[in-house]
Amino acid sequence: MKIPFSYVARNLWARRLTTALTAGGLALVVFVFATVLMLDAGLKRTLVTTGEYDNVVVIRKGSETEIQSAITRPQAAVIETNPAVAPGRDGEPLASKETVVLISLLRRGDSRPSNVVIRGTSAAGLALRPQVRVREGRIFRPGSSEIVVGSSIAARFDSAALGSRMTFAQREWTVVGIFDAGGSGFDSEVWGDVDQLMQAFRRSSYSSMVVRLARSELFEQFRADIDIDPRLTNESKREQVFYSDQSKALSTFINVLGLTLSIIFSVGAMIGAMITMYASVANRVGEIGTLRALGFRRRAVLGAFLTEALLLGAAGGAAGLALASLMQHASFSTINFQTFADLSFRFILTPEVAVKSIVFALVMGFLGGFLPAIRAARLGIVDALRAL
Repeated sequence: MKIPFSYVARNLWARRLTTALTAGGLALVVFVFATVLMLDAGLKRTLVTTGEYDNVVVIRKGSETEIQSAITRPQAAVIETNPAVAPGRDGEPLASKETVVLISLLRRGDSRPSNVVIRGTSAAGLALRPQVRVREGRIFRPGSSEIVVGSSIAARFDSAALGSRMTFAQREWTVVGIFDAGGSGFDSEVWGDVDQLMQAFRRSSYSSMVVRLARSELFEQFRADIDIDPRLTNESKREQVFYSDQSKALSTFINVLGLTLSIIFSVGAMIGAMITMYASVANRVGEIGTLRALGFRRRAVLGAFLTEALLLGAAGGAAGLALASLMQHASFSTINFQTFADLSFRFILTPEVAVKSIVFALVMGFLGGFLPAIRAARLGIVDALRAL
């Protein structure tokens, strides 16, 4: 015979203050746990959405980032003439030869400089990124000292306002547009004409190439061609995979730090839940004896107290998740450990994050209530009834 669920719920309601305080402690831990997962989800989504599935990034073998890479002009000519590369509207290969450089800019209201990615690209590069839309102003003109900035850069740097001028590479550049890349990593970049930027930075080779495949299934053929060609010292990755790899170091750091803090805080929350449940057992010894005298078995008492603990965990988990959901309105910027450039992204609450947070809260509730539930189940009928 099982103890009714309504009885368990009424017991929690009868101790509203204690229940609220215990659930509040659990909620704070779940808040930390959920925000860490949301931060990691936001980072991965930002970098994965940076790439298009049918786009391929080509860099030098052994290079982890575009900044470390170099592709010579003869190599670029070989790559763009590969038969797997899709033709553009004008019949030319849909390939973008790009240069990527880091510069330092001062953030708004901060005296410390931050690294910002400068990307030299072309009309083909813009065509390869359909998620990029000019929000204000216009796109830069080829052959000019004009640049466009991502929305995150415009929001955080005074020198990136529309119509302002930036000075780098011993030249003055005019900001003629602000673009929105749909929350991808491109929002944290500055773009200009590749030839002008290569001249300004005195570069003789490109950093990377981005090409569009004529058909998605041609990727393995394209990669094999790049690998076996003796003229090339390059490797290729799908653009989404390439940018996803850029998140690994930072993602690992966020997860290790966040989970360490969550575990430390969860120990305190579980001890709080355990104290609450032990106090509940101590105050209800006579009640437990009555239940046993009415025919409820030890496992029914054990189940009732474990259910109380799980309800506490569920209440704390729901409250913590509700608080964490408010973080979706905030953005976060940090240094990408792969590129050492400033990267801005948002907290994102996904169904996976919500499920993990609730499960984490239930586990804390279960562990916090397990020993008190064992204590309640082991009480003898006679000893318990003496407390009445």
